[in-house]
This record gives sequence, structure tokens and C-alpha cells, in this order.
Amino acid sequence: MNITLRQLRAFVAVARTGSFTLAAESLFVTQSALSGLIKELEQSLGVRLFDRSTRRIQLSEVGGAIYPLIDKTLLDLDGVIDEVTHLKALKKGLVRIAAPQLMACTLLPEVIARYRGEYPDVEIHLVDCAVESVVSRVFSGEVDLGVGPERDPNSDIDAETLFTLPFHAVLPPDHALAAQPQVRWAELVDHPLITLKGEFIQRLSGDLREAFRDLDLTPTTTVTFMSTALSMVEAGLGITVCIPYAASLVRRYGFAMRPVVEPTVTRNFYVFTRSGRSLSPAAERFRDFLRQHVAEHEDYSV
Repeated sequence: MNITLRQLRAFVAVARTGSFTLAAESLFVTQSALSGLIKELEQSLGVRLFDRSTRRIQLSEVGGAIYPLIDKTLLDLDGVIDEVTHLKALKKGLVRIAAPQLMACTLLPEVIARYRGEYPDVEIHLVDCAVESVVSRVFSGEVDLGVGPERDPNSDIDAETLFTLPFHAVLPPDHALAAQPQVRWAELVDHPLITLKGEFIQRLSGDLREAFRDLDLTPTTTVTFMSTALSMVEAGLGITVCIPYAASLVRRYGFAMRPVVEPTVTRNFYVFTRSGRSLSPAAERFRDFLRQHVAEHEDYSV
């Protein structure tokens, strides 16, 4: 049995109008083509769908029984096609992003605002979370994509480089080191240093030990969030280091930022997605916006 959508639509059109002429006009086909479609459908089903006379046409008993089912099927199919059309045109949709707290209050709001300006009907959910849980949220399917720093490779996760930036010192504008265009790591250890805890300081200390065996980067204080570190700098409790993507937050405090050199230590940041899983049109477009924003913004070209 080989039944086509064109045959089913022809059947419904004739059943609704009670006329081959009107049905053919509604489908933009000739009357002979419409009659051919109905004949093919009847042959495939092995039953008559319409009782015809010289004066009128009406549904047969079988045709009357199956008409509501076919009509609903076509309406449901049209609804599916409309849904896909709206999703492709970004007239609706949902994008779910996971990002560390610092990135969620600097980079992501700027990108989300730009995206919503062009696609106001797409819903966006931003999950601000601990940096260690970004990849796991992508893996679990809780979010479509994650944005964050490099982590151990995972065969179930695709990692696309978003940007690579060096560490900068963050200090009050009247601090002695702020008068320099650059700051050496060896100079930082002579001042109270506030850093993020966990993998942040562990990776940084490891990188510096490779360059200087005798350089001991022991923070005075470690905290969970950069906003806490900045507030402590503001209170005169020390200085901190960060990646320049946080510059918009640092500027709100009026602090100076200076590249830290000898050695220059960089961090890679990625867009994480689930391997083998395609993104929705809305999520794919959001990733494009993210790439474009980074490419155009001076904070990511340091």
C-alpha cells in the first residue's frame, strides 16, 4: 500500500467542499489531477470513498468513518511542520547555557542581550554554576552548551576553543605596581595575594613551578568567587589576578589591570557540547553570536 500526502489532502479537500471543482481550486491543481489522486487512494485502500451521482458527491460509509481520522492526522502534521518552521526561523525555541559565576556576570549577559535583540521570541536559560559542574551539566543534557575554562578531556564532550587569554593583575589604581605597564609574577609574591580556590590556584601554581622552581605562589587568601576577591581588594586586603574577560566587572570597581609576565601564563576557554548531539537552530545561532561577540570585543583580543 502506497498512500501519499497529496492523496490524503485531496480526499480531505473533496470531503470538506463536497465538490471536485472547489477542492481542485483550493489545492491549486486541475480537476482531472484531483480526480486521479482520489482514484489512486481508493485503489490503494480497496474501497470507495465517495458516492458520486450526476447531481452531488458525498462521502461513502467508509469515507465518512475515516474522514475525521485523516483530517486530524493532517492537522497534526501541519502543526509539526509549523513548529519546525518556527524553530528554524527562530520564531520560538529554547537555549540553555551553563557558565561559571564570573563568566555568567560578564560575558554571557552581553551576548544574551545582543541575541534577544534579534530573536526576542527565543527563551534563554542561563545556569550560573561552579566551574567544575559546567561540563557535567552538558553531559547530563541539563543544558545545550557550556562555556568555561579547559578541563580534562572527555570523549563524550566536544570542546571548541572560544578564546585564549593571559592572566592580569588586578590592583587599586594608586598601587605601586599599577605604575608599571606589566607586572612580573615574582613581584606579585611580595604583596598579599587573593585568588580563587580549587583547580584555579592548583593549575596556576603548577604552571609557575614549571617556569620557576623557587617561585612560591602561596595566596594570602583563597575565595570561591571573583566578586569576593574584588571586594577584598577594594577593602585594601591585597591584590588579585584574573583573566581579562572579567574586565567589565573589574572596571566597575575602578581597578587597574596589568598583564602578568615572566612567564606569560594563558588560559583556554571553550564552548562545550555533547558529542554526537546536534544543537537546535536556536542554540546553534546562540553559539554563532558568542563567537562573533568574542571576535569583535577588545577584552578578548589582549
